[in-house]
Amino acid sequence: MIPEIGQFAMILALLLAVAQSFFGIAGPWRGNARWIQAVYPAVAGQFVMLGLAFGCLVWSLVHNDFTVKLVAGHSNTALPVYFRVAAAWGNHEGSLLFWVFVLSVWTLTVAAFANSLPRPFVARVLGVLGIISVGFLLFSLATSNPFERLPPGMPDGVDLNPVLQDFGLTIHPPMLYVGYVGFSVAFAFACAAMIEGKLDQTWARWTRPWTTVAWMFLTVGIALGAWWAYYELGWGGYWAWDPVENSILMPWLLGTALIHSLSVTDKRGLFKSWTLLLAIMTFSFCLLATFMVRSGVLVSVHSFAADPTRGIFILTFLALTIGGALTLYLWRAPLLRSEAGFDVVSRESFILFNNILLVISTAVVFGGTMAPIFVDLAGLGTMSVGPPYFNVMFLLPIFPLLALVSAGTFARWKRGNLGESRKRILSTLTLATVLGLAVMLGFYGDRSLLGPLGVILGLWIIASALVDPIDRWRRGLSVSPAVLGMTLAHIGLGILTTGITVMESDKLQRDVALAPGEQVQLGDYTFKFQGTEDVDGPNYEAVRAKIEVLYKGRPDSILLPERRNYWVQQQSLAEAALGVSWSRDLLATMGESVGGGVWSMRLQVRPLMRLLWLGSALMALGGLLATLDKRYRRVRAVATEPAQTTLTVQP
Repeated sequence: MIPEIGQFAMILALLLAVAQSFFGIAGPWRGNARWIQAVYPAVAGQFVMLGLAFGCLVWSLVHNDFTVKLVAGHSNTALPVYFRVAAAWGNHEGSLLFWVFVLSVWTLTVAAFANSLPRPFVARVLGVLGIISVGFLLFSLATSNPFERLPPGMPDGVDLNPVLQDFGLTIHPPMLYVGYVGFSVAFAFACAAMIEGKLDQTWARWTRPWTTVAWMFLTVGIALGAWWAYYELGWGGYWAWDPVENSILMPWLLGTALIHSLSVTDKRGLFKSWTLLLAIMTFSFCLLATFMVRSGVLVSVHSFAADPTRGIFILTFLALTIGGALTLYLWRAPLLRSEAGFDVVSRESFILFNNILLVISTAVVFGGTMAPIFVDLAGLGTMSVGPPYFNVMFLLPIFPLLALVSAGTFARWKRGNLGESRKRILSTLTLATVLGLAVMLGFYGDRSLLGPLGVILGLWIIASALVDPIDRWRRGLSVSPAVLGMTLAHIGLGILTTGITVMESDKLQRDVALAPGEQVQLGDYTFKFQGTEDVDGPNYEAVRAKIEVLYKGRPDSILLPERRNYWVQQQSLAEAALGVSWSRDLLATMGESVGGGVWSMRLQVRPLMRLLWLGSALMALGGLLATLDKRYRRVRAVATEPAQTTLTVQP
């Protein structure tokens, strides 16, 4: 009965989404205030119905209703309850329902917190979001019904994929979905502005906080995914340039360009055409990520489905949605001209150059990810593109991008004159160079070119970001949340760059076979294999190794890696052990037994690994602080007619 309630709730949500779309688009066009008002109960009703549907799915998983195909295929009576809940988004059908539910949360939030904006404009935004919801609900009900029944049912389930049976499943996918689904709001604001034909600075100001929040969540989601892969998959890496990983990185790169371009459109009324195009492109790549994960065109540990029919549906929806948005864009192109100008070395120029480099970076990732597919479709055989390509090609636009971030911090709006800031640029660069060379050559002994260069660029970003807030503090001036958020985000980027560079340049790794009592040396660290013991988990049995780590002969850490065997799926999985500190991470991963008590092991020392997570957290925190700026709460709507609304922006 519960699954039927969930499916019926999805059907009602679809009908409400259709009503939301119709009244949101047609109401302002006809100037009908009642139709505009009707959008809001449709939004609230859709949220309630999708919340009910998702709740029914979770109930079915928690209570082991194995007559539901999804539950039977992704759960088991031995599975801990919290993994049963997380299994709701750990598969294609459930994650798609969660996708639409998250969209309904974003839509309800816009309806609730955009009440200071003109009602016709908000109705158009909600109408566009409704169209997106209609598409995904149709997709779910037609091809991916999460409540599909099994005719006889099963006595027990197949179990959740052992790789997903980790705490990371409970937090990484929700954060990721909130992030890239959130870019649908920026897309809807852009479409609403183009439909209305009022493409001035105000729509950019309305869009900025929503876009920044989406970017913040996507940043957290990507960082959590890297952290999860780092300790769970056993090989010690945090980014493998996997096709599905790349599909999430591309919207983040474009979203980063979008939030900076919006700042220029908001402050100066420039880049309107470019900003609209970025909003369309960012959401397009979010839909593309959905297609890549669910179509089966890519082979990845992160893929959910391999059904070409589903892929065709998403591709068709992508073409219609983005095609419609680009048609609007071409229609309104004559309104996007601006008479304002700016100097070559102004802040506007630096943001534009950075935007171009971010788009080039996206193109590099897109080309490497899709090249094997295009080669296969062209009948030219098979092709593999991996880290050797990405590690080289991605750095080509990223290194100048990092340098421009530092120098651009000192540029002024409109009339740039870097001569006035030359002393600050040179002093921060000199400081970063001295510290970077001292760290890489003196402390780590790195004699390469890229290692010191990456650290210097990272430290230069940090030093440059601190100059303005310190200067304001010395002069007794306040630091706005927007400035503080930008500072923290740039410091986070600098810390992330420094951490990745040091870790990748100076990591140590050995694959060895050890018997109890044997040891191996990695730099100043000695790994002693003490032996193994058998342990039992809730739905697995494991062999746990004990490894004592000495640093320069003194006790440092005890590592307890495991080799687990999950009963239901009879799958063997390595559970890495971590010894963490701010200076380094120690990793030990068990391979297979080679007989006689001897085990294959992968042992690693990764310096400054914690800086990756600290830098990512500061970037996300910077985004959060930026959204708290009071400028976003000072926009008043003064309505005259439902279809004609003027705005006053308080200084």
